[in-house]
Amino acid sequence: MAFSGKVALITGGGSGMGRLAARNLASQGKQVAALDVDVDGLKETADGYDGILTLPTDVTDPVSVQQAVERCEQELGPIDRVYNAAAIMPTGRLMDQDLAVIQKIMDINYGGVVNVAKFTLPGMIERGRGDFINFASMAGWLPVIYLGAYNASKFAVVAFAEVLYHENQNSGVRFACVCPPPVATPLLQQAEDNVWPKTFDSAPPIEPQDVLDAIEVTLEKNSLWVFPGRGTKTSWRFRRWFPGRLWKMVHKLEGV
Repeated sequence: MAFSGKVALITGGGSGMGRLAARNLASQGKQVAALDVDVDGLKETADGYDGILTLPTDVTDPVSVQQAVERCEQELGPIDRVYNAAAIMPTGRLMDQDLAVIQKIMDINYGGVVNVAKFTLPGMIERGRGDFINFASMAGWLPVIYLGAYNASKFAVVAFAEVLYHENQNSGVRFACVCPPPVATPLLQQAEDNVWPKTFDSAPPIEPQDVLDAIEVTLEKNSLWVFPGRGTKTSWRFRRWFPGRLWKMVHKLEGV
């Protein structure tokens, strides 16, 4: 495993990828601060795991994030790894979604990453070590119908993560920007509850553990981009080289 530190801070720790990452690390004897607005979800995450400190936190609120980081460091010690896994994914046509929903997607998916970076990364840089992991998505590269607001938020994460990496590449901190296709987590339920993009049916969702394993491999290589899942990197290349062909496929799939 690439992580040799002791303390990890994980947003979105109340479910899905964040929950799995927290439990994996706690099982290995690491100390974990799990952050989420879902208090009940945090309790479920920590159930049976002594190494998980639950911190109800709103990642869109800088004060809430700062207080969580401070408590983590006071109770567990300096932060050695950060997972920015908090996200929401309401789907729908852009002109059909409420302004408040579109803004909330950006505030959580992108704004949360920025807030966590501002309060965790300076200490990691000062210590000259650590791992800073941002969860983007293939949706941060491949825009599709019904995912416009989510696409925009993940495009923002991709850009932020890339610049952050280049600004700090000699700091001793390792960076990863994770860009998976659809993953079998509760996040997909939000699409099922709204509008299910038919592009999601092109392949079954990959397993969360496969994503976490890919992160470790990429960090060992000191690379930035993590493209978990078979064919994911090929899809990324296809979007870059043949955007028009991709859009024809999307229109055909969605029937619009």
